[in-house]
Amino acid sequence: MHIVSRFVKVFCVVFVSAALVSGCKKERPLPEAVNVSYVESPFNLQIMVMKEQGRLEKAFAEKNVAVRWHNINSGAQQTQAMASGDLDVASVINSTSVILANAAGNEVDVAAVFSRPQRSFALVVRPDGPASVKELRGKTIAGPKGTVLHQMLVAALVAEGMSADDVNFMQMGLPEARTALLSGRIDGALQAAALILRDEEAGMRVLFTADGLLATPLWTAVRPVFALDYPELVELYLSVQHETADWILANVDEAVAIGAKTQDVSFEDGKKLYAWGGMASRKTAAVGEADLASLESDVAFLLDQQMIIEAVRPQDFLLTIDF
Repeated sequence: MHIVSRFVKVFCVVFVSAALVSGCKKERPLPEAVNVSYVESPFNLQIMVMKEQGRLEKAFAEKNVAVRWHNINSGAQQTQAMASGDLDVASVINSTSVILANAAGNEVDVAAVFSRPQRSFALVVRPDGPASVKELRGKTIAGPKGTVLHQMLVAALVAEGMSADDVNFMQMGLPEARTALLSGRIDGALQAAALILRDEEAGMRVLFTADGLLATPLWTAVRPVFALDYPELVELYLSVQHETADWILANVDEAVAIGAKTQDVSFEDGKKLYAWGGMASRKTAAVGEADLASLESDVAFLLDQQMIIEAVRPQDFLLTIDF
């Protein structure tokens, strides 16, 4: 596996093999520990299995490096922890957080695709609510602004010849949006993963998902300085993640049982969430042209929403990795 970081691209090229790191920098002693975020949601099965089975700890112990897990589900909080040096690897992070961080000068590098969970994102309506996207005109929709969910809503409207101005959008967190929908205060709620299942159990109805509207990749990202100093540890982390995905594919029921127990959902619901999750394996984790196009689309969306002032180039924060 070869890893090229943004700094290495400027000054030199670092090639990583199983036992050798070469380049224009001097090799440094390995750190005492690697700091990794623990992100369960939406249904990040590789992470839950890795932690439950101690896979990362076993692999890093061979290099006398400890693993410190940090329960940080928020993408924004993960990038803040990277900026402070308290987090080295963001196990699962969304495009919006990566783009916002890089646009603000807080550099975060994308190392691999973690998953492509299009079906894990949906607009949920009441049973007597809108029956089509066109019927959303003039309705009140709630959800987190500037996220992939918000972008999904706009994409659905545009596909029907409408625009974001055709609905009344309210900024709201996912649990709050669910509460507002159940109480009848809004017409539609942007929801994700297990919340969708809970909504359906409560009699609500999925109007559409992101599937077919836009790509929704989640990423594994790293702190650029960490990738420069310890590319062999980035390689090791990704190898463990890919090996875990391989194990899941060969032991789906056992893996889903771990995830279901961790998230306190039924095995049946766990199977649904796994099917929706679009887990990336070793063969599909490399950033492809469609993934890059998705990031470029996300940048354009955040510019349109005035959440960033100037465009950033996704190519500038993508590690070049040969899996």
